[in-house]
Amino acid sequence: MATIVGVSASAESRAHTLMAAEALRKVASDQGHDIKIECRGPDETSSPLGAEDIAKADLVILAIDQDIDQTPFKDLAIFRTTTSQAIRDTAGILARAFKEAGLPAQASCDQQKEEAVSTSDATKKRIVAVTSCPTGIAHTFMAADALKKKAAAAGHEIKVETQGSVGAKDQLTPEDIAAADVVIISADTHVDESRFAGKPIYRSSVGAAVKDAAGVIASAFSEAETAAPAASVSAGGRRMQSVEEAKATLKANRSGPYKHLLTGVSYMLPVVVAGGLLIALSFVFGIEAFKEEGTLAAALMAIGGGAAFKLMVPVLAGFMAYSIADRPGLTPGLIGGLLAVNLGAGFLGGILAGFLAGYVALWLRDNIKLPQSLEGLMPVLVLPLLSTAIVGLLMVYVIGEPVRYINESLTAMLQGMGQTNAVILGLVLGAMMAFDMGGPVNKAAYAFSVGLLTSDTFGPMAATMAAGMTPPLGLAIATFIAKNRFTEEEREAGKAAFVLGLSFITEGAIPYAAKDPLRVIPSIMVGSALTGALSMYFGCGLRAPHGGAFVLAIPHAVSNLSMYILSILIGTAVTTALLIIVKRPVNEAGAPIAAE
Repeated sequence: MATIVGVSASAESRAHTLMAAEALRKVASDQGHDIKIECRGPDETSSPLGAEDIAKADLVILAIDQDIDQTPFKDLAIFRTTTSQAIRDTAGILARAFKEAGLPAQASCDQQKEEAVSTSDATKKRIVAVTSCPTGIAHTFMAADALKKKAAAAGHEIKVETQGSVGAKDQLTPEDIAAADVVIISADTHVDESRFAGKPIYRSSVGAAVKDAAGVIASAFSEAETAAPAASVSAGGRRMQSVEEAKATLKANRSGPYKHLLTGVSYMLPVVVAGGLLIALSFVFGIEAFKEEGTLAAALMAIGGGAAFKLMVPVLAGFMAYSIADRPGLTPGLIGGLLAVNLGAGFLGGILAGFLAGYVALWLRDNIKLPQSLEGLMPVLVLPLLSTAIVGLLMVYVIGEPVRYINESLTAMLQGMGQTNAVILGLVLGAMMAFDMGGPVNKAAYAFSVGLLTSDTFGPMAATMAAGMTPPLGLAIATFIAKNRFTEEEREAGKAAFVLGLSFITEGAIPYAAKDPLRVIPSIMVGSALTGALSMYFGCGLRAPHGGAFVLAIPHAVSNLSMYILSILIGTAVTTALLIIVKRPVNEAGAPIAAE
């Protein structure tokens, strides 16, 4: 057994300092060595080495990205590396350090035997994960629970950070990340991966983690790709990447337009929901009470409609651009989105502005080269000025007017739609809401309906929310009526599904659909399609974009309220009836019971 002391130091990143130290401690300890590492971060030093520690040492390992005073170690064998290398190839670093120092790389024979015995547990891995969905409500936490359950069943250790609508919970610490064998990112939105530099990362959708968490974990161990180490920072403040790092970054950014759109939607939703509910609350005082200045109704309308809804499209465009180009995309995206609102291009114009801003900012960032002395101007002057000017001029002179015409034509068509066409639209939106229960198709229908709210078109929003409520409601009632068709676990989950359905969280149906998709998905699609069609047939309208059954109590928030409730009840009843008909009796293990 050797006694090792070391220093881990990164002037720019305390996370790298801690990760390198933890990696060296873990691997050296597993090999039976005694090790102590001093961490020198940008702001503080932890676990300082004393003179006694250094005097007893056989070897010094310096994982440093900066020059330090090596005088205290002048009489010892010193091996120097970088923090990134220590994180990525810890065992290799230790082996080379021992070789250069002329020391045996392994522990004593007895300890080697103990280590050989411990390798029987080699399949046990440490996993860290991040889950995030566009709404940050159900999928985020269902994916986290599924990953935890399957990892524990396989004997692995796991910690999952959920990036939901209320912020990150169970946040991963640098120590958690340093100790991890693999990182799983199950997300349909932009997730900052810079803190996982040097770690193997596997990416999947939240839907994949919900439906097949065991498969995601297995794929992570076999298919994870090592993330590029954090780029160094020049004096001007701009990231300086090697060719390999740039290629890895480019590959990581190839997440597709739909993911960028969902990122924008995820940031937009809280703005939309807050604004919509405040508008709905203003109607409590009368459908036109907000027109009287100085009243509470007028104030609520000014906050919800005048402020929140005006921010909706800029936030969508800004965070779409952020997903594409990171921070350089945010400024042109926000400004492009606001121009879309001012030019009358609406929701469609905002989407185009978001994509345009993101890709323009990304191209400028990667192609403009300045002298090192001027690099500090890039993030605060060059990128925001040029990208905003390009996006703004294109919106004003090229994109704005045609998209305004398309937006107004679409709105006029929807508002003047005959009853037959309205029913067909409701049928399609309803089926989309149930098809993947919170997935891409569901979100497309929801985003389409939300965008129409700014044009005072409320029918599609009513159809969408009603159709999104019926799948979990129908399943919950079916578990109560036809108990022999569900396991005890499913019957218990039905209680939660009922609450989720009332809250307009369609994801409550996912566990049932994942277990028996060929019977459940068609049943809930029929019920939701019927609900959407009935809502449009009865001329129902909804001014609040979320809230489920709880928004129904707000006066004037829903037009033709009684028929709207009837549409939901009929769709739920049809869903329940179809589930009872098509599902077969099962035993408590979930296996079908053969008919006698």
